[in-house]
Amino acid sequence: MARAPARVPGKPAKESNSLSATGDIDLTGYTTPGRGRGLLDVFRRSYLLRLLVRKGVSTRYRNSAFGWGWSYVKPLSQYMIYFFVMGIVLGRSRGIDNFAVYLLAGIIVINLFNEAFTNATTSVVDNKALVKKIYLPRELFPVAAVIVAFIHFLPQVVVLLIATILTGWQPGILEIAAVLLGALIVITFSTGLGLIFGAVNVSYRDAQNLVEIIRIFATWASPVLYGYDSIAAVLPGWLYEIYMLNPLTSAVELFHYGFWFSSTGGALPTPPDLLRNSLLALLLAVIVTVIGQMVFRKFERRFAQDL
Repeated sequence: MARAPARVPGKPAKESNSLSATGDIDLTGYTTPGRGRGLLDVFRRSYLLRLLVRKGVSTRYRNSAFGWGWSYVKPLSQYMIYFFVMGIVLGRSRGIDNFAVYLLAGIIVINLFNEAFTNATTSVVDNKALVKKIYLPRELFPVAAVIVAFIHFLPQVVVLLIATILTGWQPGILEIAAVLLGALIVITFSTGLGLIFGAVNVSYRDAQNLVEIIRIFATWASPVLYGYDSIAAVLPGWLYEIYMLNPLTSAVELFHYGFWFSSTGGALPTPPDLLRNSLLALLLAVIVTVIGQMVFRKFERRFAQDL
């Protein structure tokens, strides 16, 4: 039987279309198309990530006369409605010291989650032209969507900073660390859920409707419009523990600790075991991200044909 010619050391391999003695294509030095390293490839190809983020930021308010001003107007409008209903009509402002800052700190956390989660869910479908034409790590789309949501979250933080400074806010290391940990929990949790629902949404568009329902629960199932003590009074102990382990609950309470707690008289203390619950929430968010990567890898093989 004829043997394939041996390669000469130091000499480059033949072109990929050369055939071996058995008629197979020599794929030495090549990787199988469409199978990357998942989220690791997102950071290996950071230049593509930067392009997608730049595109998402620049096109958000394209042809808009008010432009980035909407990043301030929309959350402030939402805040004023909640403050009027919950703070004045229902009297929550009398039960929680400095309720205005308490409410605003919680709202911007939930807004970050809602926008990042929603945009990540539709990110693959919104970029179907790229998915069908070229290969690139598809995880780029939900990750870029989360980063764009974080960029638009920053103007809301500026508004919160102004409000807290006017009320005598003097942050320390613990307060800053709490805010950073809270933001990390939300970003990680949103990325994991975005990977799951972004992949499923390609084949089953019902995922977008389910996301809308989750967004409603996210607003009311976290201590944004009320204090955590209200939940402790009505839930049994085991269910209250599950409530406190909700990543969004921990993130909201971390923002409360960072921006609100130091400006109050201690009428509503920080939740017990806040640090423990926050670390467990971060671990849960990481687990959700790992599961999201697995689900995404399973569904991405069908992206081109389903789009």
